[in-house]
Amino acid sequence: MSDLNNNEQMLDMYVFETSQNIEQLENCILETEKSNGYSQNAINEIFRIMHTIKGSSAMMLFNCIAEIAHAMEDLFYYLREAKPLHVDNQALTDLLLEGVDYIKLELEKIKSSEFEESECSLIISRIENLLNDLKSRNSTDTTVERPISGEKQQYYIIPDKPSTINANSYYKAIVYFEDDCGMENIRAYTVVHNLKHITKDLFYHPDDIMENEDSSQEIREKGLLIYLSTDKTHTQMKEILGETVFLKSLKLDKLDEVDFRKLLDQQNRPVEEIQIKRPTVMERGEAEGEKDSHGSSPGQNIISVNIAKLDLLMDMVGEMVISETLVTQNPDLIGLELMENFQKAARQHHKIISEVQDLVMSIRMVPLAATFHKMHRLLRDMNKNLKKETELILIGEETEVDKKIIEHISDPLMHLVRNCIDHGIESPEERKAKGKNKEGKVIIEAKNAGSDVLIQIKDDGKGLNKEKILIKAQEQGIINKPTSEMTEREIYNLIMLPGFSTKDDVSEYSGRGVGMDVVTKNIEAIGGTIIIDSTEGKGTIITLKIPLTLAIIDGMNIKVGTSRYTVPITAIKESFRPATSDLIVDPDGNEMIMVRGNCYLIKRLHDIYGVDTEVKKFTDGILIMVEQDERICCLFADELLGQQQVVVKALPEYIKNIKKIQGISGCTLLGDGSISLILDIAGLAN
Repeated sequence: MSDLNNNEQMLDMYVFETSQNIEQLENCILETEKSNGYSQNAINEIFRIMHTIKGSSAMMLFNCIAEIAHAMEDLFYYLREAKPLHVDNQALTDLLLEGVDYIKLELEKIKSSEFEESECSLIISRIENLLNDLKSRNSTDTTVERPISGEKQQYYIIPDKPSTINANSYYKAIVYFEDDCGMENIRAYTVVHNLKHITKDLFYHPDDIMENEDSSQEIREKGLLIYLSTDKTHTQMKEILGETVFLKSLKLDKLDEVDFRKLLDQQNRPVEEIQIKRPTVMERGEAEGEKDSHGSSPGQNIISVNIAKLDLLMDMVGEMVISETLVTQNPDLIGLELMENFQKAARQHHKIISEVQDLVMSIRMVPLAATFHKMHRLLRDMNKNLKKETELILIGEETEVDKKIIEHISDPLMHLVRNCIDHGIESPEERKAKGKNKEGKVIIEAKNAGSDVLIQIKDDGKGLNKEKILIKAQEQGIINKPTSEMTEREIYNLIMLPGFSTKDDVSEYSGRGVGMDVVTKNIEAIGGTIIIDSTEGKGTIITLKIPLTLAIIDGMNIKVGTSRYTVPITAIKESFRPATSDLIVDPDGNEMIMVRGNCYLIKRLHDIYGVDTEVKKFTDGILIMVEQDERICCLFADELLGQQQVVVKALPEYIKNIKKIQGISGCTLLGDGSISLILDIAGLAN
């Protein structure tokens, strides 16, 4: 399975590095667009990125990506060398972003292991037409050519037919990679693969870079040694090798032909035609199961880790927490006089598990910056299509959340920003008539709030129209109480319902009534909540309250009959035994409790979940006051069992398929081995 493991590693490395390059490229393009022109630094950066993508894509035989990158590289080489005066920056940016979108789509197909190249000739034709147009409008610069000899396909692109190379120069090169780059043997293979198209004679050391993964250590310590003959000049060879990804240092010397031939005879190693085989879905799965763990070198302080492995590690930590509970809260210990040594060992055990848990949690935490920055592209496209002027301001993008949380909030955030621009921000003319700055503002701010993260999306647009929302809601028959009794918050929350939209016409961005429904489902799926505030004529603020992690929470265990339930500690305001005089029953039969002058609805858990219990009088049980999204209610239970850190487990699929249980977000295992259902306070409060 060695070849398969190498192929898997190469594919993962290619996808990761190309995705990073594409993200960097897109940010560079959008920043350049704001400055109304491509600076020399931006041109050099885009040229470098395209050159890198071209080389790695050609090596992996993703030919369309390589050809698009090559065409863009030619275009930016001309811009870099000729420095033309007449450039249509808007057309250039549009074409670049079109190419970026194509590569993004191809990467997604590669990641899903269902890759089949899409047609790319149209995009390449447009790039070539733009380059020709530039040359014709800047006629004095049309003589600029690439310094690498040969046809359009150059040293990184595999030619259709082997070219004849007139070797008149002989070189010895030593390549060192950055200390923390990792997988040096695969990177060395990339260098060798790229060189084989400009030489007839090539040998290198270590010579088993693809067969022996241990060769990485030798390359790390001594570098990749290369001997080759070519028709390229010393300057050209430095440029070719200088484009190596993660290059730390390069030493390039010319050799005498006699000395080179002696070395070649000793090595007897001609250029190899190495075939790259992309693993199938089944092979990838087998390889994943058979991969060995390899330690990093002493100088390597950053490594890439598969998310699936982190998920497994988090699950194992969760099992450790459960195991600790099963030991320290074992029913067999009740009534025993335990020695101090046991208590001391239990405390030490808990301390170690807590530290491991915190460490694993910190490894899984990633900043929101990458998710936030994706909104720049959305803003740019919408401004162009809707003819609006909107500025995006990001605050707190360094705030970190669990990787799993990031996956759930990307789409909701995109929907909310889209709504801000489409529904909220007025046209420049309308804003000017209202005395506003013609450029609208959308602010995305993130900050920590205890065990939660708050993400606010603010705009200075026209705000929400309560009357229009109520009219639409009445037309659709989704109001279940008199409008005079509805608070502002309740009215605004109507826009979150499935199928609701205040727009009369359907556009590319809104009007179907599905956007906010998607937001609600995704945020609720991770135990988060949404709060909407708006001032008509001034703007809207939407706050997402999301947990830092989904894995482990602090909970209060309660008893109802023979059943056990867990209430998240963060949702509990207080618990108390009520006095009979404080109990109220309204005309509709709803039971309520008066607490410090305020009335709160009581929810009997034994009624909601059909549990048999002898404790039915409020004065015999306990009330737990809980709050979610400023909605407060009191849960009635038999008794409190105590606080405990619990591992959140999803309900089994067969239960979810048979019946959707209201107000339950998951389950956990208690110290006595019994199962406790974790209450979803948002669901109960609603």
